[in-house]
Amino acid sequence: MSGTVVVGLDVGGTSTRATAVTLDGERLGTGRAGGGNPTSHGAEAAARELRTALGAALTGVDPARVRAGVIGLAGAGRLLADPDGRAAFDRAWRDVGLRCPYAVHGDALVAYASGTAAPDGTILIAGTGAIAAQVRELRLDRVADGHGWLLGDAGSGYWLGREAVRRVLADLDRGDAPGPLGTAVLRELLGSAEVAPRPRDTVDTLIQAVTRRPPVELARLAPLVVTAAVDGEPVARGLVDEAGGHLAASAARIRPAADTTPIVLGGGLLTGDTPLAAAVRAEVARHWPDAPVHPAGDGAAAAAWLAARGLPDAGDPVTLHARLVPAP
Repeated sequence: MSGTVVVGLDVGGTSTRATAVTLDGERLGTGRAGGGNPTSHGAEAAARELRTALGAALTGVDPARVRAGVIGLAGAGRLLADPDGRAAFDRAWRDVGLRCPYAVHGDALVAYASGTAAPDGTILIAGTGAIAAQVRELRLDRVADGHGWLLGDAGSGYWLGREAVRRVLADLDRGDAPGPLGTAVLRELLGSAEVAPRPRDTVDTLIQAVTRRPPVELARLAPLVVTAAVDGEPVARGLVDEAGGHLAASAARIRPAADTTPIVLGGGLLTGDTPLAAAVRAEVARHWPDAPVHPAGDGAAAAAWLAARGLPDAGDPVTLHARLVPAP
């Protein structure tokens, strides 16, 4: 069995990670490259990063041993519907010597598989954006939110950043001195926490500082909210609790109240020991007290597991998952 190799890739907007592993769980190689999402970078540029990560993962590995692969990708449906984009990925696959088939799955499914081998459950992701999805037989079924910064992503990093700015603006409108979170926001966006003698001048300057940048950049304020919440700052704590409620509400749109299948928490705001992760876990326990909750883990390893499941010599999927996917 150990002669058989599978490859998995976790392709994001900022990085591309690849792994090559045997069915016995021996990690043969890993690779990392820049952002490989064709929607944000273009198909040819994304394929180059894919090729770089794959090439590094396959260093010293005979490509003929590789029997299957999976690429986890945000916007997988768009790639599959784009002949030029799929052709660019096909060329990258062949350029590193691979002749086996590969499948493309959404990054939400790969994140789910990185946390559990159960075929049915829910994935809840909060990073820059936010999305919840129901998984049935290891396929994405119903999806909630993920509507983008303008129409949704409630509870996301963008949402936290926007709400933090709105709280500062409200303080300034009232003529109140900003608290610790507001001070940190002003310093981050304006370079100084000083409020003008006429507070409306600071309001106007802050609005200009926000609106002349891409809106999604407000997500970079999320760490300020998280840090302030850790310190017990009341505005930040309130925002974190509210975000946790929004995220649980998104999951509740697609997940029945009595569901006991696993819930996997993914994205940078939910996989670490953060106040938002704690708030979401509390909301999940309130809504689904009997559901096991797992953090998402290694997406590239999970993609490799998804690739291996279809092979005739893969064996029991749960045992295979334990071999291939490190515990988070």
